[in-house]
Amino acid sequence: MTLHAPLRVLINALQLVQQRVLKRAAERAPTWSEPSELRSRSGLLPVIQRIEVRIDRVDIHILPSRLVAWLRDQASTLATMSAVDERMLILSAPARLRRAGLETRMIVDGPIAPGRATRPDATLIKLIARAHSFRGKLMQAAVDSLADLARGENLTGSYFTRLVRLAYLAPDITTAIIEGRQPRDLTAQTLLGQSRLPLSWPEQRILLGFV
Repeated sequence: MTLHAPLRVLINALQLVQQRVLKRAAERAPTWSEPSELRSRSGLLPVIQRIEVRIDRVDIHILPSRLVAWLRDQASTLATMSAVDERMLILSAPARLRRAGLETRMIVDGPIAPGRATRPDATLIKLIARAHSFRGKLMQAAVDSLADLARGENLTGSYFTRLVRLAYLAPDITTAIIEGRQPRDLTAQTLLGQSRLPLSWPEQRILLGFV
């Protein structure tokens, strides 16, 4: 027997466990909000390492190993499981404060993708709008060179070129920015810093963190 054979057996076993866990999660999801599931939901508490309530979102830090144990109906073992050096799984939901009479309530909308922004970035949106505006001027300009148009806007040629390039972002990237679903670390400054932003949409998605 070669070294690859036991490795293949281990991979197949892990895939089988994964399939069973996903199946169990799918079975529980439809009835999760029913009153009969109250005891089951309270039994999930050992799976949660901590909950962070922020001004714009709620982050739930989950212990993956305990979540798997819970889905495999091994709740009795949760208290004895160690969480040392285990990487947390973070589930985020956008939240906002709303006045309700004499009190203020936090409204949690729903889950969002990890690492995504929770609201539109006005500065980033303004940058994209400016890029499209300059692109329109460039298409209609009766000047000899791009440098002449840049000077007319009191901008350097390098800055003007990088700015206009943003008008050629993939439509789904532009939509995500307008809706506030861009990666949290994607700011106007970092986007402008991409001096070699590719024109290929798939390459843009990879470079800017949309995949």
